[in-house]
Amino acid sequence: MGIFGRKTTDTPATGAAAVAVNPALAALTGEYTIDPAHSTIGFVARHAMVTNVKGSFKDFEGALHLDGADPSRSTATIDVKMESIDTGSADRDTHLKSSDFFKTDEFPAMTFRSTKAEALGGDDYRITGELSILGTTKPLSIDLEFNGSAKDPFGNERVGFEGKAEILRSEWGLTWNAALETGGVLVSDKIKLNFDISAIKNA
Repeated sequence: MGIFGRKTTDTPATGAAAVAVNPALAALTGEYTIDPAHSTIGFVARHAMVTNVKGSFKDFEGALHLDGADPSRSTATIDVKMESIDTGSADRDTHLKSSDFFKTDEFPAMTFRSTKAEALGGDDYRITGELSILGTTKPLSIDLEFNGSAKDPFGNERVGFEGKAEILRSEWGLTWNAALETGGVLVSDKIKLNFDISAIKNA
């Protein structure tokens, strides 16, 4: 059974007919801190209509509340420092931090606050929440795969997830672009987001 549990029927079970909480799932209930040293928050953008440019954010923090007894109470928060953007090109990173894109002097952080967790079957789940960029907040759904839980050699209880989502950057005010002589634009509006998350259970 995965971390957010299975969908149940609309009629709650009571008394002896109630479904017992899976002990393995219940044991994961608690507060977790995302481990940035073993996690990645990345993105992919189409460049010049012909190739993909990949990047990530190197400085972020986040927390999870996992509730095995009542999965609907599970939550996630992430705060990303926009100055930490890294696409492998110093010039491109400087442009992305400028007023053409993220305006990092004025808007130093990107945030996500979950509002709903749901099971899709197997180890697949969806977290829905609010993504804030450039002072604009809009809903975002992230499809997740639960990779399991383990105790590492240092005694830390860990859980792991892989996630993906797509956004239209223009909906958050990221509208800069340049036209190509052959048609099309330099930077795609659609951006693919990817997440590899390892989180440690708090003591």
